[in-house]
Amino acid sequence: MGMLAGLLDLALPVECAGCGAAGSAWCARCAADLEGVPVGVYPRVAPGVPVWSTGVFGGARRGAVIALKEHGRRDAAVPLAAALARSIAALREAGELDPPELAPLIMVPAPSRASAARRRGGDPVLRIAALAASATPPRLASAAASDRAVRALRLRTGARDSVGLGAAARQRNLAGRVTVRRGAVERLAGAPGGGPPDAAPRVPAVVFVDDVVTTGATAAESVRVLANVGIRVRAVLVLGHA
Repeated sequence: MGMLAGLLDLALPVECAGCGAAGSAWCARCAADLEGVPVGVYPRVAPGVPVWSTGVFGGARRGAVIALKEHGRRDAAVPLAAALARSIAALREAGELDPPELAPLIMVPAPSRASAARRRGGDPVLRIAALAASATPPRLASAAASDRAVRALRLRTGARDSVGLGAAARQRNLAGRVTVRRGAVERLAGAPGGGPPDAAPRVPAVVFVDDVVTTGATAAESVRVLANVGIRVRAVLVLGHA
């Protein structure tokens, strides 16, 4: 088996998804780059809720996101999800988010263009959010409901790629094009199962998740659209900020 693995490495060299260094799918330097506590950021287009980032969008964060979204490195979602999960734990510890025994967390990934999702073999932000949700510590496994990711938003046709657009242009590009998926309100409004039959239902804490925040236009429009259907978003969580 060892000889076979070595031959495969020669044919398909393993490269770090964060920096491209040979020898490991995720190197120690990039792992260290994703450590740290979440920081509050203040985008130009304010979504009206706190915005938290795991760090500056550069280095390992940027490399892993590009590897995942543009080069088919699905494994790159794992360290990114771990960074997101650590930030969630830190925010809960600091009292910025409810502890899981009081309310489960529902992560709503940023809407993406259908063509981009097809090209990438799925929604990368949804994948990251789902992996982060599954990282709930074992000691919390008995909670009435677990953290989870819900694909609640969609982007209507007509929205351009936002790369290179300024804040005002991004707002115009998204206006009226972010919508709530059918059945999503019910999935976001309550926590399924668990607990005594006569226990009061726990209202989940809904957070919006994206890979990077630049102007804040996507987050602001998404928070607004969810509020219009009665869903209160508690915070915006992003892997990196520009």
